[in-house]
Amino acid sequence: MALPEHATTALCQATPEDVFVRGKSLCRELIGKLSFTEMLFFQILGRFPNPAQTCVVDACLVTLLEHGLTPSAIAARLAYTSAPEAMQGAVAAGLAAVGSLFVGTMEGCGELIARILAAGSDPGAQAAEAERIAREHRAARRALPGFGHPTHKPDDPRAQRLIELAREQGVAGPHLQAVLSLSRAIDEGYGKHITLNATGAIAALLGDCGVPREILRGFALISRCAGLVGHIHEEQRQPALRALWEAGERAVPYQPAPSGVGLTTPNAASDELPKG
Repeated sequence: MALPEHATTALCQATPEDVFVRGKSLCRELIGKLSFTEMLFFQILGRFPNPAQTCVVDACLVTLLEHGLTPSAIAARLAYTSAPEAMQGAVAAGLAAVGSLFVGTMEGCGELIARILAAGSDPGAQAAEAERIAREHRAARRALPGFGHPTHKPDDPRAQRLIELAREQGVAGPHLQAVLSLSRAIDEGYGKHITLNATGAIAALLGDCGVPREILRGFALISRCAGLVGHIHEEQRQPALRALWEAGERAVPYQPAPSGVGLTTPNAASDELPKG
């Protein structure tokens, strides 16, 4: 693809007197005027959220900030203990664990919501597409992003509160209706209730706030970054690495493989092991 003759950015310019973000003076128009949630919305999307959207987006960020010793928190703690001189490395390690199975599942759920909305505004057509999605995932035995949770059963209280808040604020819209339609189709197709979890609700609510689905996971990263700093600070004061390490060794004990199984045969022409 040909590169533009003159590359530009609309995000920021720094001068000796000020910093300008999307044409607004950081010092005169943004600092002390916007909350962090409003500022990130403005910087990412180029527009200011209305008060209801600010409330809902802020609630989504609060929801994702902390959920215990999940893979991302454990990764951050382990990395920090190994390299305490580089907190940013520990946070980066934790953020690397925000993916399609943990925390970042709103991205996959957003794609399913987009499929339902693409079926048209007719509720019947949307319900049919939701049923198709449920059948496809069950037949392929694929996980449904945004649904199911090992702890929160039969319902995820975080999702319920977020949906309640969105309705109170008048933000609930077509994305929420689509994910609720999908939830009904999943329950019917699987013959049992599968909870709509927090990331599924967040995918819908951020969509109704105008956040494009391709950056949904970015909001999870923003929130979880703050949570990881909290885990690192606790690790500084109350180290948990040794307990985690020992628990891992107890859970996965050493068991030698039977003779000749899983061993690499040395190269006959050399004393070195084969490279690969």
